[in-house]
Amino acid sequence: MRVTQVLMSFIRSESFGGIFLGISTIMALIIANSPLSHIYHTFFETPFGFQFGEYFVGMELKIWVNDVLMSFFFLLVGLEIKREMLFGELNSFSKAAFPAIAALGGMIVPGAIYYALNIGTASSHGFGIPMATDIAFALGVLLILGKRIPIALKVFLVTLAVVDDLGAIVVIALFYGDSIHALWLLASAGIIVLLVLCNMRGIKHLSVYLGLGVLLWFFVHASGIHATIAAVILAFCIPVKAKRDFQAFYEQMGVWAKNYEHKQNKQKSILLDHDKLEFVQEVQQSAINTQNPLLRLEHFLQPWSAYFIMPCFAFANAGVSIESNFNFNIDHIFLGVFLGLVLGKPIGIFLASFLCEKLGIAKRPDGISWKYILGAGMLAGIGFTMSLFVSELAFDIHEAKELSKITILLASLTSCIIGVVFLLLSGKAKN
Repeated sequence: MRVTQVLMSFIRSESFGGIFLGISTIMALIIANSPLSHIYHTFFETPFGFQFGEYFVGMELKIWVNDVLMSFFFLLVGLEIKREMLFGELNSFSKAAFPAIAALGGMIVPGAIYYALNIGTASSHGFGIPMATDIAFALGVLLILGKRIPIALKVFLVTLAVVDDLGAIVVIALFYGDSIHALWLLASAGIIVLLVLCNMRGIKHLSVYLGLGVLLWFFVHASGIHATIAAVILAFCIPVKAKRDFQAFYEQMGVWAKNYEHKQNKQKSILLDHDKLEFVQEVQQSAINTQNPLLRLEHFLQPWSAYFIMPCFAFANAGVSIESNFNFNIDHIFLGVFLGLVLGKPIGIFLASFLCEKLGIAKRPDGISWKYILGAGMLAGIGFTMSLFVSELAFDIHEAKELSKITILLASLTSCIIGVVFLLLSGKAKN
């Protein structure tokens, strides 16, 4: 029984999401390079939607995954960022400054390396690819390292990844949209105003926000900005304060208990009568009203994101067919992405952190040596999910997309191996 409980606890952990993501990636690569490759590619190119007479409303399955399913992932990311900014490691300048500046350095240097290598080419627009960090994979690696690294380093890396996600969202919004359509952008602004007003008026029903969020997704998609940005905007409009105070709920529980003891009869039936059903429904509704809407939505989305959305995204996008005539020489995409993730990430994070402390902007967290900062920078080179997402937006040429994807996989694997070995050696030296 104990082994089963440990296994279930491990599966429910966020770290297992990174491992499951890796399994999905390997499966996609195997299938894409097997006799089933034609079925794999044809499946994700299949249109899915509704037919109304001569009109078809829908998209290819791959676009459903990348634009619709990933919007739920970005909604979760937005909720996590808002929570961290209000109550977590980003809720004050003293806490947020060090990992935030480190994350900024870890985005600028990789992007600059890529752009410098591809300046003046058609591939220069891919500078956003090596700027990202995959939090699920990073947590999976930290799980493997366990107690060999300090807890403060785990907090630092997770906070850095959250800021990195925020930076990636800004980059996508600014640089990876289509031509802007003012009318749809104005309609999007109107929905955002409604969402803000709902929050200010104290409306707590998630269904209201999600309904407006669907409209916002359509309007943002039509405006030319990538639709996943709508999910982030929605996340920042979700209310934090619960409809009912917990202390009032706790006191009400005592009243319920006394009333139930007074009313209960000696009926032995396993079926609930009308009064008991009403009582259960009242308790259930009151419990929902006591929960923070933001946390309730975040907790609902987390397992769906870890075990369905992200594996689907990896399976749909990581299936690169590697043939003998595979072209690695499209401009300098390979060098730009590989060097950006493997070298740019640790160099950028280390230099930004070092300058942050030496200039007196913020203090390095206690218990974290400069070796650990460098090791965390190496693990941040695991770009994977967000890098794959940006690569889909950055290039129109199929061959360039495929090259960037295989490079992301190689660079992420290299960063993972180097980071783990370096942190293990640093831990041994410290001990």
